[in-house]
Amino acid sequence: MKYIFTILFISLSYLNAQQILPQRKRAEVIDKILKDRFENLLPKLMDDSGFDMWILISREYNEDPVLKTMLPATWLNARRRTILVFYRNKDNNTLEKLAVARYNFGENIISAWDKEKQPDQWKRLMEIIEERQPKSIGLNYSEHFNICDGILKTDYETFMENLPSDYKPRVKSAEKLAISWIETRTEKEMIIYSQLVDITHDIIAEAFSKKVITPGVTTTTDVEWWMRDKITALGLKTWFHPTVDVQRTAEELGNHLYAFSNRPENMVILPGDLLHCDMGITYLRLNTDCQELAYVLRPTETEAPDFLVEALKKGNRVQDIFTFNFKTGKTGNTILLESLEQAKNEGLRPAIYTHPLGSYGHSSGTTLGMWDAQDGVPVNGDYPLHENTVYAIELNTTVNIPEWQRDIRIMLEEAGFWGPNGFRYVNGRQTKLLTIPRINVQTRN
Repeated sequence: MKYIFTILFISLSYLNAQQILPQRKRAEVIDKILKDRFENLLPKLMDDSGFDMWILISREYNEDPVLKTMLPATWLNARRRTILVFYRNKDNNTLEKLAVARYNFGENIISAWDKEKQPDQWKRLMEIIEERQPKSIGLNYSEHFNICDGILKTDYETFMENLPSDYKPRVKSAEKLAISWIETRTEKEMIIYSQLVDITHDIIAEAFSKKVITPGVTTTTDVEWWMRDKITALGLKTWFHPTVDVQRTAEELGNHLYAFSNRPENMVILPGDLLHCDMGITYLRLNTDCQELAYVLRPTETEAPDFLVEALKKGNRVQDIFTFNFKTGKTGNTILLESLEQAKNEGLRPAIYTHPLGSYGHSSGTTLGMWDAQDGVPVNGDYPLHENTVYAIELNTTVNIPEWQRDIRIMLEEAGFWGPNGFRYVNGRQTKLLTIPRINVQTRN
């Protein structure tokens, strides 16, 4: 346990300076986090979901998305056909972690297949099942949660063909267990998560600065590719291509709002523009997703106009209303509809489209609206809110700007954590517009 925290604190010292861990240190952190999740988290998740056996089956280069989160740090893919078996004996408080594979699955899961003794991999799996006589067997298939639908058709059919008839009625969808594994964050992961969000904020702050943007010259597409290059240069990855867009006066841009699918590209950034970006990083098997706003100062300005400052406050108010309605056990649809009604009653014009965030960018868990489903999301939105989960608090509010003779959208997105002590942002949120350039009024002549 002490070693785990030592590794984590080493990582924090690197991350605070945007000095990303070298690959060997990353591997140590990932494997220690996995060990902690297997030993201290998975037994509870299996008990809560009612499974005493969970079987994951993957083929090389076609991995189950859940199994992919369990890969040892030095494994980039499964090998051949990899089968993992987790057997929980609640009475003895034990959890067996077995790999029906030719190799140990890293240090956390040992190989339970000697091909010389039993040449057939499927028969060896059946021996393990019959030796333990599980009451309920979970497989990763799901109609509605894509990440939890990882077993291939051929593997499912072959498994069922080989499974003794007495056990076939015990096979059930492991949807609830798989979602819990994907969505639940541990205390150690949250230490790291704060640093990932901090890095994301730093990249945005640099992108929205005079170092990157020369008004009248730099385009929105230029900034997007600068972000991609910056992420790559830091040794990181992104799970989607960054976007940057402009809102400005109706005289210069027209009195309309962009749809999500038809944002103009290569717009030259000008003084007086309100800039918006959407970007996220992938690091240490966690993902961020962040949207922030910046204002390009006119030559006579030292700060953003009051009407934009007030507009941002309205966006923050929608965030407050929304996250105040979080409660363990509430469904995403309930939280969504309560929040929209309250915000509208305050005279706001909100849209909420928040998604689970963590092992994947658009992760598994409850969905709280979609941009094109503001009346609720069937099934995924009916999933209840659980503790120790992270969400991309993604939303907007439409604000009329008389000075610009048009409506604008205040679009915001920040990582938020829901835990036993309620809601908190993983590493703060934007409450003040960035300005380009940054001006220190006290030193300006």
